[in-house]
Amino acid sequence: MNGESTSRKKIIRYFDFWNIIKYTSLLLLALFLVYPFFSIIFRSFSNNAGGVTFQYYKTFFTKAYYFRTLWNSLATSGLATVFAVVIGVPLAYITSRFHIYGKKVINMLIIMSLMSPPFIGAYSWIMLLGRNGVITNLFAKIGITTPPIYGFGGIVLVFTLKFFPYVYLYVSGAMSSIDRSLEEAAENLGSSKLRRILTVTMPVIMPTLATGAVMAFMSSLADFGTPMLIGEGYKVLPVLVYEEYMSEMGGNANMAGALSVIIILCSTAVLLIQKYVVSRKNYIMTAMRPPIIQEVSRAKKFLLTAVCMLVAFIAFLPQIVVVITSFVKTNGPIFVQGFSLESYEKIFYKLSTNITNTFTFSVIAIVIIVIFGMLLSYLVVKKKSKISGALDLLLMFPYVIPGAVLGISMLVAFNQPPLMLSGTATIMIIAYVVRKMPYTIRSSSALLYQIEPSIEEASINLGVSPMRTFFKITARMMAPGVLSGAILSWITTINELSSSIMLYSGKTATISVAIYTEVVRSSFGTAAALASILTIATILSLLVFNWVSKGRVSVI
Repeated sequence: MNGESTSRKKIIRYFDFWNIIKYTSLLLLALFLVYPFFSIIFRSFSNNAGGVTFQYYKTFFTKAYYFRTLWNSLATSGLATVFAVVIGVPLAYITSRFHIYGKKVINMLIIMSLMSPPFIGAYSWIMLLGRNGVITNLFAKIGITTPPIYGFGGIVLVFTLKFFPYVYLYVSGAMSSIDRSLEEAAENLGSSKLRRILTVTMPVIMPTLATGAVMAFMSSLADFGTPMLIGEGYKVLPVLVYEEYMSEMGGNANMAGALSVIIILCSTAVLLIQKYVVSRKNYIMTAMRPPIIQEVSRAKKFLLTAVCMLVAFIAFLPQIVVVITSFVKTNGPIFVQGFSLESYEKIFYKLSTNITNTFTFSVIAIVIIVIFGMLLSYLVVKKKSKISGALDLLLMFPYVIPGAVLGISMLVAFNQPPLMLSGTATIMIIAYVVRKMPYTIRSSSALLYQIEPSIEEASINLGVSPMRTFFKITARMMAPGVLSGAILSWITTINELSSSIMLYSGKTATISVAIYTEVVRSSFGTAAALASILTIATILSLLVFNWVSKGRVSVI
């Protein structure tokens, strides 16, 4: 009898709330992340007869047409990352160390430039520097020929302006938390200001700088929209993956699978290099004495403000262009003089389903992300085990998977019974959840590390169950971190293109898919109107977030 009671208690303990969440999450991740990923690997080694082959990898490394795309991807992403560091680090130093005018405005413009859809930058710069662009025509009138926006240079320009905010935001946070005693010690030893920055400040922030640089590199490596719109023959891997799979002549899923594996290997290699660099140069500080924000002369203050504002304005310029051109009259693909609401009338008449789909799918996805993000981050941080460690690894894996690759892997995995999901809203929502969950997990986990275990222990000792303690106490304390990650997940979800372009059908197309389609059709007015909706939604989301958090929580 006593033995039965003991075994029953073990079974009850084994099937408690947290174990159910743990194993359910593991099962779902195995189904919707591991299985699709291994499906695409399997396809990359399969021939049409069902046998094993290395032919697709051999083709990639021996044919210049394919192998050149790897070099193109690394060249554009690498150079854009270098420029992002060159712009982001000085900008972060100025805003974090000096009193300048309009610092909040500068920060908001830079954050907004990061949150905008990646292809909006490409589209806007075509409007400005394209063959019939505003700036191109303006300079042509005075006899100056501007360099084309298309190809390698244009891609690097758009990537740099789009992703330097990663470096800026990470580095400015690190600059603000350095213990000033380190710099003061160098100054007392007679070190000049420049030498102090190079030998003390930069090495201390190097781990954070490396994180921002890797984020910029991986985001540009995974970007599909920008090179697709302005590449004009300069192909990169994500574009080649799309073309191989969606080719009008009959897609080659096996070759697309091999290309996808190569992209993931490149991303993983970069991430491992970054982790190695960080592990070798990691500094622990008390940060009890943060740096003093210096007052400067009025002339210097004006100059520094002008530099920061100019960079922020240029980065935000694409969204200004999009909103203005959405009100310009059009005659087919050509903008004509005068303003009207014609483009908005067209999209609400013809593309209202895309708008509804975007916000419906995103709302459903964000609800799932918030619920599971809270629970899984708690498991990873507070319920450490081998399984929770595996969960953490799986949850972060989407960081190294470009959206186009995730889309293809899901199509390959769920394009046949028993789980036929291709072409449905379900597969798009699942892709959004898998791809955007890491933002909420990371921000929630960071906050959980700061919550004292004794708070939960006191509640449990008073007779409150662990599950009720979590929802009554811990979840409320996690709210700022959850909100921070959720707003980032929400904004990136409504702007998602790379996975949507692979997974959508006629009934499930979203705003981002419609923008891409309209630009390809040269319907620039309707594309601008759709992009403006995303821009306004992004701005409103950030304003609501700042209002709710009262500016105490950052989105990065």
